[in-house]
Amino acid sequence: MSENSARELRSTFTEEGVIELSIVTQARPVPGDDEVLLKVEASPINPSDLALLISFAANLESLSTSGSGDQAVTSIPIHPAMMGALKPRTGQSMPAGNEGGGVVIEAGVNAQHLIGKTVGVAGGAMYSEYRCLPAQSCLVMNEGTTSTEAASSFVNPLTALAFVETMRLENHSAILNTAAASNLGQMLVKICQEDSVPLINVVRKPEQVAVLKQLGADYVCDTSADSFMNDLVEALVATGATLGFDATGGGNDGKLPGQILAAMEIAANKTATEYSRYGSDIYKQVYIYGGLDMSPTILNRSFGLQWGLGGWLLTPMIGRIGMEKFQQMRERVARDISTTFASHYTQAISLEDMLQPEIIRQYAKQATGEKYLVKPHQ
Repeated sequence: MSENSARELRSTFTEEGVIELSIVTQARPVPGDDEVLLKVEASPINPSDLALLISFAANLESLSTSGSGDQAVTSIPIHPAMMGALKPRTGQSMPAGNEGGGVVIEAGVNAQHLIGKTVGVAGGAMYSEYRCLPAQSCLVMNEGTTSTEAASSFVNPLTALAFVETMRLENHSAILNTAAASNLGQMLVKICQEDSVPLINVVRKPEQVAVLKQLGADYVCDTSADSFMNDLVEALVATGATLGFDATGGGNDGKLPGQILAAMEIAANKTATEYSRYGSDIYKQVYIYGGLDMSPTILNRSFGLQWGLGGWLLTPMIGRIGMEKFQQMRERVARDISTTFASHYTQAISLEDMLQPEIIRQYAKQATGEKYLVKPHQ
């Protein structure tokens, strides 16, 4: 392959209702005056990446691959009921990969100072060997930081930090988080310890309880335990948490968001001084920020009328936080990327590996503790 060319993973939705994954080779980009050329050395596969890469409507039981190496094309049928939602992207060959880490190898006249620097970036199209980006979008890492460490410096770290900022902006005093044994959840445990923020962690297995207890988490509630609701209420009484973030969208057969609101209501009523037919006057909020469980969200309304259930997304939240605070968050991530914000990976895979059916099924599981890292030059 020519040193002036570059490979990139693409995802295309066809008129036949199939997602095709392939590798394209194109000219290596040239940076403009205010841009850098990044040699992408590592990029994680996050749940938000899967939404574009294979979509959550993919039928992973019917994968097929033709060709080999760079010429391979993997076809994934989409469940017919979901084809309408994907219609706007029909025929488009779309790059994937939200974030990554690498070394700046070329730069425009106004960004020469970044040449040789290891940076993290969230610029999209990161499942590529090389990526041209605005210099201002790069998070410059401290000396000694590796590209693998820098690869996950945006999505999970900034989401966890933004949870705490949401709490402050909306006048809550503690946080509840589900799927709490994930990379993001473990970061949140450390952040809340550092910032003295009470945190309730909700997990679904006893071994996940052990993981978080080893990190020093004070409150961990296991949805598989018979005592889950009692444990949750006790933790809510102890912390006063009235703000929850739910990564599942369903969880516990679709009941988890509603169970959290119900437990918050019970906890609030334990300290109530008078009865109200409308329920507690303490406002309770749960935000859904992921879709780990695609089952319907079920609400059995047993939590009065002072409550909210909504979606939460990092990008618009950054707008609310403001650029000054956002820059402080970025600097904190760069400083603590190997400690508080460290990510751990199950396996490093190549662009070619990303097209292999058995590997697709593994990284598509979104299993806790099984995070995959893409190394485009591997």
